[in-house]
Amino acid sequence: MSVSIFAIGDLHLSGALNKPMDVFGKHWEDHWNRIRQDWIERVAPQDIVLIPGDISWAMQLSDAMVDLNDIGNLPGHKIMIRGNHDYWWSSVSKIRSILPPFMHALQNDSLSLEGFVFCGTRGWINPGMKEFTEQDARIYRRELIRLELSLSSALAAGHEAGSSLIVLLHYPPFDERGYSTDMVRLLSQYKPSHVVYGHLHGEGIKNAFEGIYEGTEYHLVSCDHLGFRLKQII
Repeated sequence: MSVSIFAIGDLHLSGALNKPMDVFGKHWEDHWNRIRQDWIERVAPQDIVLIPGDISWAMQLSDAMVDLNDIGNLPGHKIMIRGNHDYWWSSVSKIRSILPPFMHALQNDSLSLEGFVFCGTRGWINPGMKEFTEQDARIYRRELIRLELSLSSALAAGHEAGSSLIVLLHYPPFDERGYSTDMVRLLSQYKPSHVVYGHLHGEGIKNAFEGIYEGTEYHLVSCDHLGFRLKQII
């Protein structure tokens, strides 16, 4: 039975809160119902959907459960990482203990599923930006370590880098000029077939790098960039 892999990020759900996304533009109206309809029509139970962060506006895990259950009721396996707005994301062990079936959270590790291995981390804003501070530098270095932990865990488990390796990031790995960064150079060492990322909206989308770089295909999958439809990766 063949498996398809889809991706969509920055869902910004607010099932337990009154925080509609259409304050950011008319195109966001009823965005979750549009995504959900597309999801139901295209995703089979054996398929995989990657969600690279900014899942829920909730501040507490108990409030985020409304949104996590809503996602959990949709078909397919769901693999997610933390985004910069996922303040509800506490310890990953606690999150995993309450996730609905067929939902998986990545943090400092990897997941093997249906012949693929998935790695990922949140990432951070890239060095070179005018507002990049020493605190940002510390966070960026920590995220590099977390990404390497995730990638190396896949190899330690016996998975060879190559066509079966897929990486989720929240922040874009390339800088706003489309130039390579330490994050990209680290990814290039492990040679994943695909990297999906989100975070960018509006004007920021214009500077996003999409395409193949050193054998890896990079995809921006912010839901507004995708027209609130899942992108099929494989």
